[in-house]
Amino acid sequence: MSEMDARASGAAPVLRNVLVGMLVVIAVVLQLSVAPAFAIRDITPDLALLVVVAVALTRGGQAGLVTGFAAGVLLDLAPPADHTAGRWALSLLIVGYVASRVRESSNTHNGPGRPNALTVMATVAACSFIGVSIFAVSGLILGEAPLTLLPTVLISVGYDLLLAPLVIPMLLWLIGKGDF
Repeated sequence: MSEMDARASGAAPVLRNVLVGMLVVIAVVLQLSVAPAFAIRDITPDLALLVVVAVALTRGGQAGLVTGFAAGVLLDLAPPADHTAGRWALSLLIVGYVASRVRESSNTHNGPGRPNALTVMATVAACSFIGVSIFAVSGLILGEAPLTLLPTVLISVGYDLLLAPLVIPMLLWLIGKGDF
């Protein structure tokens, strides 16, 4: 291996992490600035959740967990944060874990590669349900959320399933391009 190849292979993880970080920041900014224009009953699309699912399905467990926690902390701390810090971090951390487990089981059964479209959509639905449920239930426990749990979860899952076919393929392609 030449010196140039060694430098290029050492730079690949850094570039991959920068790309994922940029995707998380863009998703959080869009979720907090543009998505409220499309709110139904004050429920907006979860763009950060879709990025976490795409990273976990492409990169696996550790990347999914770190991305989920980072995206959650950004959502928790970015204005207008009207809830206890840590609720989104916990929710998206678990979403990253669940999606990475889907990737691992898909690799076990189908060999290495990405899961098929049906598996991706089922993963988005399950992760959306789990993430929003954890966020909503933690709000109920802390006295920060109304008792309208079911409509909140259903609208959020519906939004995520509508956006997934538009966003997830692009994210999988972009994150997959990080395999220098």
